[in-house]
Amino acid sequence: GNGSARIFAADGRVKTYSQHCEGNLFSAREASDLDVDVPVGEGDDGYLALLGEHLPRFLEATQPDLVFFQGGVDPHQADRIGRLELSTAGLKKRNALVYRLVSGLQSAPRLVVTLGGGYPRNLEPSSPPFHQVVQSHMDVYRQCAAAHARL
Repeated sequence: GNGSARIFAADGRVKTYSQHCEGNLFSAREASDLDVDVPVGEGDDGYLALLGEHLPRFLEATQPDLVFFQGGVDPHQADRIGRLELSTAGLKKRNALVYRLVSGLQSAPRLVVTLGGGYPRNLEPSSPPFHQVVQSHMDVYRQCAAAHARL
């Protein structure tokens, strides 16, 4: 996102990829090496098509030694500020694609997964939106552990 793009803007060793809702910028946009705008309200199919089109080429071109995946779940339809409409299944497909692409790179990079956005529409812990967002956060890490257990 904006923070990574700004921090590493002058460091040619670091390449940044950002896929984000085009209508969800809270500050001046910082340019990543590749910014992929996702239309407001986009769901699983459109989001995953964009990811499948752009991320493989970006990773192949850069052949990183280290990949940071900021696995935010703010694209989830139960999120109150993300402005996208991904389902839990869609986010799981995103995670799986990222893990598969990174593990298949010739450069054999290390992968670091960090917590990202995810803000339930309802902050009551017993509410379905709260449960969906928290579970989606957990899925990011569960899927990473499962993917790397097979390697």
